[in-house]
Amino acid sequence: MSHPRDPYPERRRDEADPAAVGFVLELGRALHSAGHSAQRLEDSLGAIADRLGLPNHQFFSTPTSIMASFGPIGRQRTHMLRVEPGEVNLGTLAALEQVSIEVAQGRTSPADGVVAISRIATAPPPYGPVLTTLAYGIVSGAASQFLGGGLREVAVATMLGLALGLLALLAAGRRRLGRVFEPVAAFLVSAGALGLARVMGPISVLVATLGGLIVLLPGLTLTVAMSELATRNLASGTARISGAFMTFLAIAFGVALGNRIGGAVFGVLPTAPSAQTGAWVSTLAVIVAGLGFVVVLRAAPRDALWIVAIGGLGVLGGRAGAATLGVELGTFAGALAVGLASGAYERWTHRPAAVVSVPGILLLVPGTVGFRGLTSLMERQAVTGIETIFSMILTAVALVAGLLIAAVIAPEPRVSPGPAADTM
Repeated sequence: MSHPRDPYPERRRDEADPAAVGFVLELGRALHSAGHSAQRLEDSLGAIADRLGLPNHQFFSTPTSIMASFGPIGRQRTHMLRVEPGEVNLGTLAALEQVSIEVAQGRTSPADGVVAISRIATAPPPYGPVLTTLAYGIVSGAASQFLGGGLREVAVATMLGLALGLLALLAAGRRRLGRVFEPVAAFLVSAGALGLARVMGPISVLVATLGGLIVLLPGLTLTVAMSELATRNLASGTARISGAFMTFLAIAFGVALGNRIGGAVFGVLPTAPSAQTGAWVSTLAVIVAGLGFVVVLRAAPRDALWIVAIGGLGVLGGRAGAATLGVELGTFAGALAVGLASGAYERWTHRPAAVVSVPGILLLVPGTVGFRGLTSLMERQAVTGIETIFSMILTAVALVAGLLIAAVIAPEPRVSPGPAADTM
């Protein structure tokens, strides 16, 4: 009995291996949840798809979805994944990078790679709730010193950061509370700052409040959005920058409500300029902030020294740049230093540059500037608010320019060299 002739004789040759496709999709979902930007995610998936021999691959990432297609255009198969924006998890990014390299080089099969990704994604947090809460307080105290706060402001911001860490633990796993976490946290922090100012004496309430809220401010999100827009990832960049401004507005609303209610409860408080601290306090703040980011961003302990060193290098570069280029454009020098040092770290340790570049960038991002601009607008100080927001945008552009130029000078390797994996 004769069989009908196959009208598509090249179907088998062009068909993508299902196991390899499944691995790439699961890898994309995991990287997205761990905080990869659209550009880095698409580049990473494209590199691993090339190594696995997947034909005619295309990827499109936004903050809430990933689309991937494989095969000739006439017979292309497209996959769509609905994802939620995830918090940065540096330890997970490093582990996923290692799995992708092992699969690309043929040391691990795509099916085993999917199992490894599932194990990484469901692993418990590397640091317990007590240490994580302490890290919130440490980062808040250090941030208040960066903002010009004295020892009283540092103490108040540290206590507010600890309270924020406890609230974050309470909100974990509670979907309804998570949806309003930013305004609720901002309300409690701002009201708490007024209450502590009544107890501890005259302080700069604004500096203490900003320090307590530093972990919530979406400065990194804004910077990533500007980077995506600069690299023509327009859909993702536009969506991400909209999300950043909505977070700013939610925090500003919470702070305004907290100030109004806190003022009614605690009365009018005397304000005082922040007391100046010595250079050793500033140096100590950089060190403890780096260690705090190791815990908050869930980086591996082995990377702590690198994170502190590169973060300190970025701060020094930013201050040197500010002395010559001005405060806003000075961020360019700090970002350039962080980008170059992160590239060197990746080549030396064979781990993702994001492990050290993200904490280094966090010490430079313009989140507090944007918050001050929005609060000025809410207080009907339109000129001051617009000037401050423009300063925030200029700072973000300078930061992104530094990172992009560093990537040109010292481009990151895509996938470690090795024999291509046989997926057939």
